[in-house]
Amino acid sequence: MSTMNISLPEGLKSFVDAQVATRGYGTSSEYVRELIRKDQDVQRLRQMILDGAASPVIGEADDAYFDDLRKLASRKD
Repeated sequence: MSTMNISLPEGLKSFVDAQVATRGYGTSSEYVRELIRKDQDVQRLRQMILDGAASPVIGEADDAYFDDLRKLASRKD
């Protein structure tokens, strides 16, 4: 694992220290890693939404479409 040093103003350092103490993180590094992972998830989701919006429409999401999805989801293989 690589190391990265980050400088924070005192107010942000105090906030991070409080999160570590009250939310069950072992270290400030654990807290920062979780924030980064969550940001990665948000960016992936945003890209998926943009990709979907840019893709061609291939059908309508009408009642029949959702009925077929329900049947597919309830099917036991």
